[in-house]
Amino acid sequence: MNGDLEIVQPAGWPAPRGYANGVVTRGRTLHIAGQIGWDPASGQLRSDDLAEQFAQALDNVLAVVAAAGGEPGDVARMTVYVTDLEAYRGSLRAIGAAWRARFGKHFPAMALVGVAGLVERRALVEIEAVAALDARGEAAAQGAAVEMDAAAAAPPGASARGEGGP
Repeated sequence: MNGDLEIVQPAGWPAPRGYANGVVTRGRTLHIAGQIGWDPASGQLRSDDLAEQFAQALDNVLAVVAAAGGEPGDVARMTVYVTDLEAYRGSLRAIGAAWRARFGKHFPAMALVGVAGLVERRALVEIEAVAALDARGEAAAQGAAVEMDAAAAAPPGASARGEGGP
C-alpha cells in the first residue's frame, strides 16, 4: 500500500470487509471522473454483463491512475454506482475476482450506490475514485498534462483525436 495512505479504524468497531472506514491522504491528490465499462480502443461497451462492465470500469480507473504515475494501492476512495443492486449481489463472486486481480487486498474507503440509470444507457456500473499520489508520479503527470493540452485544443464535444465527445 502507498505510504501516503493511512487507514482509519475507530476503536471498538468491527473490522470492515472489502473496504476501509476512512483513509487519510498526503501528497498530490488525483480525482478520477466516473468511469464506465467502455473499451477505450473502440469507445463502446463490449458486454451487457455487470461483472464484465465492473472489471473494465476498474481497468479504466486504473488507467487514469497510471497516467498520473500512480498504482492501484494509491486509490484512497471509490464510489461505485450500479443500476441493479440484485445483479450486483448476484455477481459478487466475479466482481470479487476482478477486484483481487487488480487490487489484491487493497481496500480503499468505498461506497456502493444503487441508481435508476446512468448517462450511457447500456452502462450498468460507473466508478469514480480519488487517489493519493506521491512524488514518483510527477514525471508521468507532466506527460499527461501535454496530452491534456492537446485535448483542450479540440473543439467542444470532440477528443484530441477528432472523435465525438461523451
